[in-house]
Amino acid sequence: MAACFALLLVCNTFAQTERIDSLKQILYTQQLSDQQKLAYCTSILELYGNFNLDSSFVYLKKGITLAHRLKNYEEIMKFNKGLGVAFFFRNNYDSSLYYLSANKELAIKLEKEDVLTTTLSLIAVAFAKQGKYHTAIKYFLETLKMAEHTGMTERNVMALANLGEINRRLGNTEIAIQYLKQAEEKSNQLIGVKYGNYTHRILHIYNEHAFNYLNSGNWEEALQYALKANMDFCKKELPVERCYTQGILAKIYLKKNDLERSLEHVQASYKMAELMQDVNLYAFAGKILSDIYLAQKRYIEAEAEALKIWEADSTNVDESRGAVENIVLANIYMKNTEKAAYYFRKYLELSAQYSEKSFHTTVSDLALQYETEKKELQIVSLEKEKQLHYIIGGSGVALCLLAFGLLLFRQRLHKEKYKMAKQKVKQLEQEKQLIATQAVLDGETAERSRLARDLHDGLGGMLSVVKLNLKDMKQFAIMDSGDVQRFGNALEMLDQSIGELRRVAHHIMPESLMRYGLKVSVEDFCRVMPNVHFKYLGKKLRLDNRLEILIYRCAYELINNAVKHAKASHINVQLMIDNGVVSLTVHDNGIGFDPQAVNLGIGLENIRTRLAIYNGRMTIQSSTCNGTEICIEIEPS
Repeated sequence: MAACFALLLVCNTFAQTERIDSLKQILYTQQLSDQQKLAYCTSILELYGNFNLDSSFVYLKKGITLAHRLKNYEEIMKFNKGLGVAFFFRNNYDSSLYYLSANKELAIKLEKEDVLTTTLSLIAVAFAKQGKYHTAIKYFLETLKMAEHTGMTERNVMALANLGEINRRLGNTEIAIQYLKQAEEKSNQLIGVKYGNYTHRILHIYNEHAFNYLNSGNWEEALQYALKANMDFCKKELPVERCYTQGILAKIYLKKNDLERSLEHVQASYKMAELMQDVNLYAFAGKILSDIYLAQKRYIEAEAEALKIWEADSTNVDESRGAVENIVLANIYMKNTEKAAYYFRKYLELSAQYSEKSFHTTVSDLALQYETEKKELQIVSLEKEKQLHYIIGGSGVALCLLAFGLLLFRQRLHKEKYKMAKQKVKQLEQEKQLIATQAVLDGETAERSRLARDLHDGLGGMLSVVKLNLKDMKQFAIMDSGDVQRFGNALEMLDQSIGELRRVAHHIMPESLMRYGLKVSVEDFCRVMPNVHFKYLGKKLRLDNRLEILIYRCAYELINNAVKHAKASHINVQLMIDNGVVSLTVHDNGIGFDPQAVNLGIGLENIRTRLAIYNGRMTIQSSTCNGTEICIEIEPS
């Protein structure tokens, strides 16, 4: 199959080169009008496609200059889109978004809904590539709404498939599968009608299904979808999807320990990444190649490949974590303990960055997203009703001399309706905000739990095994005094890393909170903090899981604030649960502050936001040099 694709690509390249040279000859040697030059630029770009970005830029910029000179808005929109996509493939997202945003404004101005729908989808993809998932979700949902309005089923499927990909990358496998199923249902309307232009959408869905099955450990189902995707590659040049499909096949055969076939497919994936000159595709294929080298015990090559990914873009947290993990493993196997320890610290730093990024990019599930959209539609409807009342009221003024009494009645009626509509709008806005906040908190909790498990069970276990192997190695190695000291230092650093890892995992999501409840987990936390004394009142009851997590995070924030900022020598923490009332009080004898004169920090504002879900309240009593008492109280609704 790969040979077939290569043969087609070579044949097409010779034919396209001759045609492009012929068009260039005419463009640069003959006297042409601006309109004719524009037509030739368009023809050259169609022949280049996405496989010669440097040459494409020349004619895209020349074309958009001509289009502006001719004030041909249809062509301006085409070239804006072309430049946006070209910069996108170069990973220059700022320039890409500049041209795509200009296209969006022009499409709105000219009321070109089809262009607007396409542009919104491209903007969404640009944000998703940068890991800005919340913004990408927003634009994909706008794309869905526009696609349903304009009947652009292809864009509808594209948005659904990409929403599935984002959720898969965030670890929300069930939600990802829901989006993909909807995409498949919609795509059935297009198969047989425009399949030739639609192949990449089908392949995207197949690849995403394969990724999900691979992540869940169902390799056979993953293989079936990957092979279905691989069947279409001789029909159309699709290097991005081909790169992912070949990479998926390489991963599957690596899991099956068929290293020869795995290496063949990853090399094909690498060729597609080189063809597109895409850093993300390089990292995807390079990580798999490094994994294969590790499995083949080719540790030097595994480290070299991982270092290439790290050096190409060390700011990409998602890809860099995997690369640094392979560098650590390769050096452990090669017994380069100091180098392994250095990169392990890098891995911990990246894990912390990844944790923070995950908390800020966690998204809600499909039902909540659509519920939010419904609330927004209701708000728009009520706003239109409010405008209608203003119009009717204004018309009544013109008839005031004929029916003054009727006008007063109508005005009173309209005021009542307007008041009710305004209250309804406010209520819906509050409901929308609470839904969004709860969705973010649920996502944060799920992500904290997953990350804590990964750190404690996965990485923690691996480090413990490494420590045991290092101790065994020491018994049979002959070392001078300097080597013994360095070896001891390495073991001590490893012990510290294991302890720090367990501490981080515990505070991300305490296991005691899940097992024993709020009282035990808060008491455990207070015990390890300096000068903190804990007291519990009431019955030892278990609360709703979400509420327990909320109270624990509040306690964590307030105690940390008192320890870090109050300079207190004594901190009292009191938790009370009685008859459905939950009360948490944190009192310190520190420096205090004036709540009226000082802006509350992000942490306290986050606590207020979380409490709003349960109609809870927070009171602060403090003054300079007299300590601080903060009380949180939630009563049954």
